[in-house]
This record gives sequence, C-alpha cells and structure tokens, in this order.
Amino acid sequence: MESRIQTYLRFAASQQRDTERIGPFLATFSRHSANPYLNYAIPDDGATPSLADVNALIAAYSGRGRKPRLEYVAKLAPAVAEALISAGFTVEGRLPLMICTPGSEQLLPIPPEIELILPVSDEELFGTVAAQNEAYGEAAPSPEDVNSLRESLAAGGLAVLARVAATGEPAGAGVCTPPQNQTTEIAGIGVRADFRRRGIAGALTARLLREAFDAGVEVAFLMTLHEQEFRVYSRAGFRARGEILHISRTPN
Repeated sequence: MESRIQTYLRFAASQQRDTERIGPFLATFSRHSANPYLNYAIPDDGATPSLADVNALIAAYSGRGRKPRLEYVAKLAPAVAEALISAGFTVEGRLPLMICTPGSEQLLPIPPEIELILPVSDEELFGTVAAQNEAYGEAAPSPEDVNSLRESLAAGGLAVLARVAATGEPAGAGVCTPPQNQTTEIAGIGVRADFRRRGIAGALTARLLREAFDAGVEVAFLMTLHEQEFRVYSRAGFRARGEILHISRTPN
C-alpha cells in the first residue's frame, strides 16, 4: 500500500509542475508559486543518495528561488533522511498517513444552514480556493490558483465547497486530486475561522470520499498535521498507515 501511494505522489506532483530527475530524486517545481508545499522532491524507493546527489538537489531548488524540500513515505527510503540531515536538512514533521477504502467510509452530518456543492462556476471555483487559502493563512487566490483548480477538475479531480445555504458565503472546501490507478489524495480540507468547530471539515471529508468512490477510486489517502484532524478523519473512516516525512533545508 505504501508503495502504491508513493507512486501516486510522484504522478500527482508531476501534473501541474515542472519536473527534473536529479540522481535518485524526482524534483518538482511549481510554475507560479514558491509555496514549499508545491515545491518538493520525492526519492526513489530504496534510494541511497550520495552527497553529490544531495548537493545537486539543493542547487536545483536554490537556483529557482525555492526552498530545498522533500515529502515521501519514510519507510520506503530509510537511507535518505540521514543523507539529507548530514547536508543540513531539518525534519519538519512526520505526518501520519491515513487511508480509506470503499466500505470503510462513514456518513457524517452536514451542519445546519450549510450546504455542500461541487463547484462549477467561476464564482464557485474562486470561493473554493479563497476558503482554502484563508483557512491555511495564505494570500487571496490569484487567477493562476483558480485556473489550477479548473485544470485539476478537468483532469478528473474533485472539489467540494461548503457554503452558507442562505447567502452563498464560502465556509470551507476540500479537493481530491486527479486519480491514477484508482488512487487519489484528499487534500486542502480547510474551514474558515468563523465556521470552525461545527463539523464542516468532517462533512467535507465524507462527501469527498463518497464522490471519489462513486467515480471508481479504490484507495483514498491523506496526511494529517494535528491530533484534532486525525480524529476528524478517523470518524470519516480513515485509518493510520505509516507516515510521510517532511524535511527541508533553510537556504544560506
């Protein structure tokens, strides 16, 4: 299962980014943003990088004005972390990896006065990205951000927008990345501060799972940052399966 997910991560990271093969690493670079979560490398399974490989990776990111950074399933490349730490990298976190398969998902209630929709119009797409960006403390969405979501949906991805039914005000949103090999990642589930602690994140997760499984997905996965998120996703039917290592190097 971990290998299947790592293979998917390589596929997904390559869809809307520039890529470069550097030794045993697939390096990916956003064309529009220096956001570190959109610029990272993934090592080959079982990789044993040399110092020259790591230095070349650092140079590739630094030369593009990006922070040298990796995200990967830790157990599939156990020798990589030591090589990176020796070159000045620091572990950002070891995020629980969670999976859900058809039949394991749970129905969770939609909070009163909130509706969930699949965004289609320009206004709905903008509201989806705006809600996510605000939830994660990022700037207002750019036209490139909205177009990126539109391209993801055209490629088979999914998005769900939670909004106030009476007014249409965005409350939160989440996405599924375009599936490959019946696998997808549920990502970017965010709820604006004024709407938190009402069950919206759980409702978004449950709806995304339903839409993904109805579309033929067999494995949905995600990563969690906090214990509260872990509990929400567990209620929706996810279970822990390994961890994702986030590791980066602060530029000199």
